[in-house]
Amino acid sequence: MLDEIEGAVQGHRDGHGFISRDDGGPDIYLPPNEMRAVLHKDRVKARIVRSDRKGRPEGRVVEIIERSSQPIIGRLLQESGVWLVAPEDKRYGQDVLIPRGGIGNAKTGQVVVVELVEPPALFGQPVGRVKEVLGEVDDPGMEIEIAVRKYSVPHEFSFSCTALSKTLPDAVRPQDHANRVDLTDIPLVTIDGEDARDFDDAVYCEPATQGRGKSASKGWRLLVAIADVSHYVETGSAIDIDAYDRATSVYFPRRVIPMLPEKLSNGLCSLKPEVERLCMVCDMFVSLDGEVEAYQFYPAVMWSHARFTYTEVAAILGNTRGPEAIKRKERVGDLLNLHGVFESLQKSRKKRGAVDFETTETQIVCDENGRIEKIIPRTRNVAHRVIEEAMLAANVCSADFIAQSKHAGLFRVHEGPTPEKKEILRGYLKATGLGMTISDDPKPGEFQAIAEATKDRPDAMQIHSMLLRSMQQAIYTPINSGHFGLAFDAYTHFTSPIRRYPDLLVHRVIKAILQKTRYQLPALPTPGEAHAKLARRLEKGAAAKGVSSALKPAKLNAENTAWQAAGLHCSANERRADEASRDVEAWLKCKYMYEHLGEEYSGVVSSATSFGLFVTLDAMFVEGLVHITELGGEYFRFDELRQELRGERTGIRYAIGTRVQIQVSRVDLDGRKIDFRLVHAGQDLPLRPLNEKTGANIRSKQDRPNREANAKNKSPSTAQAKTAKARSAKPVKTAAKSKTVKKRR
Repeated sequence: MLDEIEGAVQGHRDGHGFISRDDGGPDIYLPPNEMRAVLHKDRVKARIVRSDRKGRPEGRVVEIIERSSQPIIGRLLQESGVWLVAPEDKRYGQDVLIPRGGIGNAKTGQVVVVELVEPPALFGQPVGRVKEVLGEVDDPGMEIEIAVRKYSVPHEFSFSCTALSKTLPDAVRPQDHANRVDLTDIPLVTIDGEDARDFDDAVYCEPATQGRGKSASKGWRLLVAIADVSHYVETGSAIDIDAYDRATSVYFPRRVIPMLPEKLSNGLCSLKPEVERLCMVCDMFVSLDGEVEAYQFYPAVMWSHARFTYTEVAAILGNTRGPEAIKRKERVGDLLNLHGVFESLQKSRKKRGAVDFETTETQIVCDENGRIEKIIPRTRNVAHRVIEEAMLAANVCSADFIAQSKHAGLFRVHEGPTPEKKEILRGYLKATGLGMTISDDPKPGEFQAIAEATKDRPDAMQIHSMLLRSMQQAIYTPINSGHFGLAFDAYTHFTSPIRRYPDLLVHRVIKAILQKTRYQLPALPTPGEAHAKLARRLEKGAAAKGVSSALKPAKLNAENTAWQAAGLHCSANERRADEASRDVEAWLKCKYMYEHLGEEYSGVVSSATSFGLFVTLDAMFVEGLVHITELGGEYFRFDELRQELRGERTGIRYAIGTRVQIQVSRVDLDGRKIDFRLVHAGQDLPLRPLNEKTGANIRSKQDRPNREANAKNKSPSTAQAKTAKARSAKPVKTAAKSKTVKKRR
């Protein structure tokens, strides 16, 4: 008898699917005929029956263990007198039939939330009823309403949580000062972005000396004060349960879904200027070489003496006699001290060989109606780096404190590249003729050395991208394996308990150690999906896909299992938040680019694949696909080692970093994808002047295409247009899935 394998179904917009196995093995391919009776996120048992033409294990569903309880979001349509909902998430490969009595107050074309009443069968579509009407597809903020439900992001606090938050005080009370150090006379300040609403960290630095006499050493006393959320959020309380369920705040353009109720996140726990606030402090002595030679943790009461922005601090550090410095003259000396400890910590970073790739993050600026006005890069200045180094130092001290105390807790672990990724990277570096490679057991310094040696090369972008892609994703786990990218033996998250649940747990553990007790994770009313996944994987003896490989059977006691499940839950919800945010940004960018069909832009190739090139535009940092069929009338072969497409007849190459001129040809709002047409390519491509309003290249009348003719030529077929008209406000379609690479610490 063939082995039966359990796992969760992952649908695909093209009609097929995969089973993500509980035992951590390779995904099992499900052909379209096997997907007729199941839906995305169902749990099933399957048998492997063959390997498909791509060598993937192909399965057959033998039993449906559990139907997904997640509601489906889509548009209500009427076709030939039949009501149905076309899912917004195309991983659900079937429309949902709605009986006339299940429509409620919904109207044709509205976006609705559907609850299934009958699952799909081999010869029957799923049946559901309208549970909630979200509104019209073009309503401002609709993309966010869809995303929070599509990714099951908790967006409403429970009644118990809201009621409990109302009982909290409005300010720090006299009794709250008990057993706390009074730091109200220390000029701690907050430094954040212009649009920040909650302030969870404050800093102060002064020159200091450690020791006496000849053995005395000079350095810096650095204080990092973090909002003491754990004082107000008790373990197992209604607020704590909601916070654990969310695990993180989720950030969208124009909207934030906070982890904590607003009374805490923007009130009691926000380190606003000139009000008392409770905090946990990491008090460090940093040598002139950037080594943290001593530290201590303690609860305190603070008074923020100023609220700075990154832009303001950078201006002051750049000119201590400028107008910004004159306005804040009483704090200029403190800021210079912060810059001094930053320079010391930078020495330590360089000595460790920590990986430090500069990446460009973007900010979407919207008007009052939610329409994109512009997309701009988030520039990192010296003030960002000053705060980053201070936070890294506090996080390292937190990890060391927990590890030295032998107390269970969550570490932020970033392991080195897998053997497969090492081989791919070695092959690529060899193909480029760089003369540098990585060892069998690579250290972060090897990656940084390659990045430094290649930063001035024309293909630097391509090389740095490959270095970044070879690394694994950081996770939360109770088993400390160090942080590869930052080159730390132990690292955790301590500095953002307002918006990250792991930080709140770290605060509780540190407090327990200070009080010489032991913190116990609460028994949750409902363990949750992460706990169930962990139980299944541990039961099968697997330690893959988020379950630390360091968990040996001998260590699987109740405490370790609880912490491992908490780490798995927080890691999964962090990825969920990222996916939801990216989904909204992608929709907004598609909406924006639809208004610029036919426009020409300059850009660079950000990724090469077997089916085409992904290009990122210079003006707006929007990524789209130039399909391989748009590259000309010759055959192109994908070189995996060099990560490039090469024409067999002409030898022309398209690799990461190649400059191109493109035209926006298609936009698919449903699929969150943009298609480009290649106009010209070459590293010496002249940059045309940009239209200040749209970012498009200014063209002469001779080379300006007729937008109406272009739209007509690029229109979908009659059948496609008919379906698109009913299901999408913008009837256009593209071919392949976009990819993004994001650095995660």
